[in-house]
Amino acid sequence: MVGLVIVSHSTKIAEGICDMAYQMAGSGQKIIAAGGTADGGIGTDPVKIAAALQAADDGSGVVILADLGSAVLSADMALELIEEPLRSRVKIANAPIVEGAVSAAVQASLGSELPEVVRTAEQARNLEKV
Repeated sequence: MVGLVIVSHSTKIAEGICDMAYQMAGSGQKIIAAGGTADGGIGTDPVKIAAALQAADDGSGVVILADLGSAVLSADMALELIEEPLRSRVKIANAPIVEGAVSAAVQASLGSELPEVVRTAEQARNLEKV
């Protein structure tokens, strides 16, 4: 099953998004929070993200959802820290972090492959709220 890694500058935000997505996804879905810095501060940590990528992967790939541009930069740095074949199975979704994570979690829990999970997360940009 495709795993998810939630990268936020805030540990609490990353964990909260994981909690929400878990409630929508099927059981067994891997959704790993990689929020905050190693010392618990606001920011992102490539080493923490790399560890989350390894924890989220079961061989089907991993989708990263990030809150801000610098979180994407940290995710890119994390990709440099992991080796193949995992590196080629990781995709960063250009998606809103909350809506994208929930949509991706549901899609992944249905057994969809990596490209479809990424596409579903990215389509969450088009969800109208009002």
